[in-house]
Amino acid sequence: MRRVLMMLVAVLVAPLVACASSATPSAAAALMVESPWVRTTTGAKDPSMTAAFLTVVNPGAADVRLVSADCADAGMVQIHEMVKSGDKMMMQEAKDGALVPAGGHLHLTPGGYHVMLMRLSREFAVGDSVNLTLHFSDGSSLPVTAPVKDFVEEEDHYHSPSPTPSS
Repeated sequence: MRRVLMMLVAVLVAPLVACASSATPSAAAALMVESPWVRTTTGAKDPSMTAAFLTVVNPGAADVRLVSADCADAGMVQIHEMVKSGDKMMMQEAKDGALVPAGGHLHLTPGGYHVMLMRLSREFAVGDSVNLTLHFSDGSSLPVTAPVKDFVEEEDHYHSPSPTPSS
């Protein structure tokens, strides 16, 4: 009888222990994305590329870096940053990714860090959605669905700071 009782306790307690251990949030579970959007390619000077913008929120206790992203609609995806070269701002790949500080956030915006989508397999019209997967330095990934929105073409393409895009 004692053996049956111990087995019964083990059967009942094991799922509770498993739930308790899986309830501890990892850095991946804590990361969130807010306000994602992708610039339309309709009317763009170069419709073979565009960019995704969003905010990554990290309520966790450890810093993490956004190191890469994937998009099935793009032949090449890179994390880009804006840097000053002489008196001009230019875009380049952020080789080390972008920091998402513990208890903070990373804004990917026109004129700042952004996810560059190149060699597009289709045009992105306003109202479409684009699926991305963000990859972080801790090995976690975060799927994102971003609506395509209008963005007025700037003199130096779309990498200058500008007002918030229209909905």
